[in-house]
Amino acid sequence: MPDFEKGGLWRNWVGNQSCVPLYKAAPGSEAELAELIAKAHAQALNIRCAGSGHSFTPVVATGGLLLTLANMTGIRAIDPDCQRVTVSAGTRIGTIGKALKAAGLSLINQGDIDTQAVAGALCTGTHGTGARLSNMASQIVAMRLVQPDGSILTVDEQNTDMLHAARVAVGTLGVISEITLQAMPAYNLHEHLWRDDFETCMDRYDELAANHRHFGFFWCPVPESRHLYCLPDTAPVSSTNKIADVCEMKVMDITDAEPMERDFERIAYSSEIYPIEYVPNFHELEYAVPVQHGKDALRAVRELMLTKHTNCIYPIEFRFTAGDPAWMSPFHHQDSVTLSVSGGPGIDYWDYLRDVDTILRRCNSRPHWGKMHFLDAADVTALYPKAEQFRALRRERDPTGVFLNDHLRALFG
Repeated sequence: MPDFEKGGLWRNWVGNQSCVPLYKAAPGSEAELAELIAKAHAQALNIRCAGSGHSFTPVVATGGLLLTLANMTGIRAIDPDCQRVTVSAGTRIGTIGKALKAAGLSLINQGDIDTQAVAGALCTGTHGTGARLSNMASQIVAMRLVQPDGSILTVDEQNTDMLHAARVAVGTLGVISEITLQAMPAYNLHEHLWRDDFETCMDRYDELAANHRHFGFFWCPVPESRHLYCLPDTAPVSSTNKIADVCEMKVMDITDAEPMERDFERIAYSSEIYPIEYVPNFHELEYAVPVQHGKDALRAVRELMLTKHTNCIYPIEFRFTAGDPAWMSPFHHQDSVTLSVSGGPGIDYWDYLRDVDTILRRCNSRPHWGKMHFLDAADVTALYPKAEQFRALRRERDPTGVFLNDHLRALFG
């Protein structure tokens, strides 16, 4: 049986979350992972699993056993007939894209960071943009979950309730060892970037969301905002002379055209277009706002930033995501826009984030589980119709709460 290593300081990618576990382990196989979990459970140790550390919330924190799946990576199988790919849980999203390209397939959609471990990204509700496209977890058709006693629970389309519960479970139903994703035939994306002033963006908002596979934008209150997210200067293709209170716009559509690149326009394989390079200099809050409230919510947060919190200058990122059936998905049966704001490291941004939360919760918005939020157990019950059913299932699978920590116990315990 594998031994635990002495733990040490663990930090997430931006440094706003950390913990000092008693033990740590980096299994290299599902069998080794199962042995470690069974051993930790027998010793009444809390168990959490770190992916690539891209969550801003304390979802990883533990004083018990901290697992990493960094040694459990790679493509397990590709089924070209069913257009499905099976991967080990620690595999980075970018690695999956490269393997699918070689096999003539593409992910249906993905977010704008591709360095995340796939299991951690999907089980927290990660998404891209597209009014008719659901979050990335909706692509999961099967997974293997290691249970507290080390047994393996196979979840697939034979039990849709269990699949819908497990897709976005934040690691509370077991440690994911393997995931099978539904893909699609390979496609190229044609990306256009430009800048509009805010009201022009609002005038075109509905048309762009309806007529493009992907539409999203960053609202920048001041010229410096763009630099905080490493956004290019689209002035040469701007529809406005303004450089403050502007929207950095992006649309992407599937095309049969050959790859090319020129100023603020390019065509390439899908997974080469989606990612954006971010400097880890921000702490992010993101809520899924019911689509019918999107414009009003954006206007209210914009007004807050232009009047009360003028020192908060990180862009608002605004995207679209279709509803899905996952029980604890931020988009559970709710077409949504996602609105994210950020605070800077070293700045006291809590009053700002609380004011944003106050605005967004008026329209029953739900958070991305990996990004900062202010929900408690009562909020979860009110916002998620399947919350009590999920909690009952979690207690059934993990009666002693070995996969919980203080943060998750307060939400799902």
